[in-house]
Amino acid sequence: MSRLPWLGENAPPEALPPADSASDEPNGLLAVGGSLEPEWLLYAYAHGAFPWFNAGDPILWWSPDPRAVLRPEQLHISRSLRRRIRASTYHIRADTNFAAVIDACAGPRYRDDGTWITEPMKLAYISLHRLGIAHCFEAWQGEQLVGGLYGVALGQVFFGESMFAWADDASKVAFAAAVNFLSERGCKLIDCQVPSEHLSSLGAVQMPRTEFLKALETLCADTRPPGSWTEDFARWYNTG
Repeated sequence: MSRLPWLGENAPPEALPPADSASDEPNGLLAVGGSLEPEWLLYAYAHGAFPWFNAGDPILWWSPDPRAVLRPEQLHISRSLRRRIRASTYHIRADTNFAAVIDACAGPRYRDDGTWITEPMKLAYISLHRLGIAHCFEAWQGEQLVGGLYGVALGQVFFGESMFAWADDASKVAFAAAVNFLSERGCKLIDCQVPSEHLSSLGAVQMPRTEFLKALETLCADTRPPGSWTEDFARWYNTG
């Protein structure tokens, strides 16, 4: 692979190289360094990149090819998941405890893929949440949080970051509600980052990076006012 750009902590977000210059091996590695300040994250997402790195490593920016995406109208709900939703096993909320969701996503799970959510990453996304840009969807069983997901909303795109489940299908039920709510808000594309069997079962497909970047140019340009989704989601969920 070619030499990776190293970005200074005080460099502007525009120092991030174009996403289509990312390496082929490892797939999508774009640059090293930079910052996790809100302006960096917002610029990166709008231009097809996201941070992902392990504790003790420098910040790594990625833009894999192809990209896993879901168009809301292509959401697939299996019969078993549909039964779970109808049974009202879980109550779904939005933005009522973002810190708890990101902590749960960072904790040990059966797939053990959450260790990359380091303390700096948690603080970065909590900052975005306080700005009304990062959001979470939560599955509750009584007073216990048992599943959920979080991501970043820009224009007509929701950039999914991570999900967790401590009870059967809890994250899938939350995800299904999130997709339908996002569709009601005019969301046209959900970024799932990298393909997985779990996401494919819900309707995610692979999109060439060139097509993904072109879609972002239009969809992220449709800026919308930030803010909490708690009340809007509750109204939608309770009348749906």
